[in-house]
Amino acid sequence: MTVEWILTPGRLSGAAALLGGYAAMCLAVAAKVRRRRRAEEAENAEPQGRAQAPAVLVVYASQTGQAEALARATARMLVDGGLQVRLLPVDKLTPAVLQQHVHSLWLLSTTGEGDAPDHALGFVQQLLPKQTGLAGHKSLVLALGDHEYEQFCAFGVAVHAWLQACGAHSELICVDNMNPQSLQAWQAQVERLRQDLRGAAAQESDWLQTPVGQPFVLSRRHLLNPGSEGGPLYLLEWTPQAGELPQWQSGDLVSLCVPAAADRPRDYSIASVTAEGCLQLLVRQSTREDGSPGLASDWLCRGMEIGTALPLTLRAHSSFRLGDNAERPLMLIGNGSGLAGLLSHIKARVQQGRSDQWLVFGERNPQHDALCADKLQAWRQQGQLERLDLAWSRQAQGPRYVQDLLRSHADEVKRWVERGAAIYVCGSRSGMGQGVHLALQAILGPAMVEELLAAGRYRRDVY
Repeated sequence: MTVEWILTPGRLSGAAALLGGYAAMCLAVAAKVRRRRRAEEAENAEPQGRAQAPAVLVVYASQTGQAEALARATARMLVDGGLQVRLLPVDKLTPAVLQQHVHSLWLLSTTGEGDAPDHALGFVQQLLPKQTGLAGHKSLVLALGDHEYEQFCAFGVAVHAWLQACGAHSELICVDNMNPQSLQAWQAQVERLRQDLRGAAAQESDWLQTPVGQPFVLSRRHLLNPGSEGGPLYLLEWTPQAGELPQWQSGDLVSLCVPAAADRPRDYSIASVTAEGCLQLLVRQSTREDGSPGLASDWLCRGMEIGTALPLTLRAHSSFRLGDNAERPLMLIGNGSGLAGLLSHIKARVQQGRSDQWLVFGERNPQHDALCADKLQAWRQQGQLERLDLAWSRQAQGPRYVQDLLRSHADEVKRWVERGAAIYVCGSRSGMGQGVHLALQAILGPAMVEELLAAGRYRRDVY
């Protein structure tokens, strides 16, 4: 059957309206993409009409995303100030790239007892031991750390010393728990560099200040472990106070400040995907050594009323996103509230129709601490979770931890790695995180574990 179209004025105007609407939609999408790209990627940026502007190298090493966020804010403001910027994670840095620049800014986190972030392993092994000729080079190093650890800011301090040993003039600022005064000192140093290179007046905006988050309403709070010997663990559900739910990726974080500690942001792993229509967190109600409740967790778990709002800031957690591992099988390992970061990955994969994921999870007691048991079993029965192994540290048959499960299934661990699997670990650093790392070294060998770390196939979000 042949269908003939007759171009009437009405049809022409309708088609024009349709095309106009489609064009407007495309323009809006393109504008959104450009804004996101500008916000997220300052790499190789060149100010328009200023091709001869001096170039500055900005390098970051980030475990939880804080150093990366500060590096991007630093890069954006340098670009807005008329400078060319090359923004790189430290694992992408080469001696040749470093030597091409006269000025470099380094934003470096230290994790655990003086360790570099996981993605910096190749830099630590290949560049730090070598002398790179940097005579005449000028660098600023911002070292992020926590003074409660004995090796405070050790990685940043080590890079600062290496730069000096290579002949560079290097200045160092150490930051304790994102201390505002230290960040202001960094901002002043960067602004001074910008003025030296461009001669422009100082900027008035405090561009390293933590942005005010979007108000979210606490719509639901559900106790996941009634009767547990451990601290109560709650599922908190949030919806935007106004507007649409923002976009995030599995593995990302939320940063928030409670009223009693407005100057101390806390980071929590997001347990949901945007398709669920809400933002979910798993929060453990903590208790200090003296028996007093933790300020943030107690307010979130007991003090905050349902229906009230709190600003939440979504933070990209590049080192724990799926990234290049999206098409690989996944081994997901964790304990306690660390289930949040693992749940988000499982949900994202189920949404994509993938089932090649293995969850190894530990808690206290199967009677009271079987977190999200119905959901996990449903995924398992429906074939959306290829394997599920649970460890209980307070069961009657004797304690068993996730690292014990890994050792008892060593051959299976090897097979998954040989299949190309990536390993994601989320939960407590001491105990679980350290135990899992040692178990993987015993099963796979230290060299293979280092290879997985360097390749981004072994990622950790431990705290």
